[in-house]
Amino acid sequence: MTFLARLTCTALATVMTAGLAAAQEPTFFRIGTGSAGGTYFPIGGTIANGISSPPGSRPCEEGGQCGVPGLIAIAQSTTASVFNNTAVQNGELEAGMAAADVTRSMYLGEGKFDGKPHEKLRIVANLYPEDLHLVLPEGASIESLADLEGKRVGIAQAGSGTQVAVLQMLEKWGVNRDNIEEAELNNSQSAERLADGQLDAYFYAAGWPVSAMVQLATTKGMELHSFTEEDLATINEAVPAYIPSSIPADVYEGIDYEVKTPAVSALLVVSSDLSEELVYGITKALWNDNTRTLLDNGHAKGKQVTADTALDGIEALGVPLHPGAEKYYEEAGLLE
Repeated sequence: MTFLARLTCTALATVMTAGLAAAQEPTFFRIGTGSAGGTYFPIGGTIANGISSPPGSRPCEEGGQCGVPGLIAIAQSTTASVFNNTAVQNGELEAGMAAADVTRSMYLGEGKFDGKPHEKLRIVANLYPEDLHLVLPEGASIESLADLEGKRVGIAQAGSGTQVAVLQMLEKWGVNRDNIEEAELNNSQSAERLADGQLDAYFYAAGWPVSAMVQLATTKGMELHSFTEEDLATINEAVPAYIPSSIPADVYEGIDYEVKTPAVSALLVVSSDLSEELVYGITKALWNDNTRTLLDNGHAKGKQVTADTALDGIEALGVPLHPGAEKYYEEAGLLE
């Protein structure tokens, strides 16, 4: 073999090796969720598992992972909606789970976010309803939110959609930061403080059952406030994205009554900077049979995460679908 031929073969081998390495290069995809004691984190973890297919994985048809080839999705615990949307807008996360009301306000630059539109936010799917839990010590009750005046109240952590919405609701009953002793805590911290007698009540919006509340109910006991129809109408007026819902009896130990409460949709949000091809693949993987099995066998709320409800309320929300997600829904016949 001549020197030129050997050089050509060596160069070809180098190119082929480089191509193989490139083909195996992983794509990392960070999903912002919420605290470990809530619902965003376990659902986000299930979604991350479903859409992943790391380099070298067995093919789906051979019993391997059925996600996007080369994708490694990671669910990150965060302070939830506001943080996640901000991080997606700034490119610090590829995706995030967020409440519909907060996502609309941030995208449009309205309300608390007046003049600060987050124009890169795009929706992949509506996931499930997040029911507002107003948690009280066992045996305690209130007539209305007005009774929280002067009390020690957990208003959820800073950076959460729950806190933004709860403060808007409380204002309708004349309650605000000036006349309560507020505590900005995540769900697990709030449950611990309530159990220790350091809080009189706390709010948390999440898909039931919420693990920290399951633990609280089975150890110290708790009550959940059930809102009247009139109060639910007032809340809907204050925060239109929160609509009447209910938490069935016996979801939590000792709560043997139905709880009437407002709920808001949880969304999966991505950045407009992501390619149509990538988001199309992620949306397709989100709704395949493998991910369906994972959702059905994970957190109880996973059963409510379905392709049939993925577009519920999205058009009226005013936040665009990502073109990649839109392409999938059109092909699947879910988008008219």
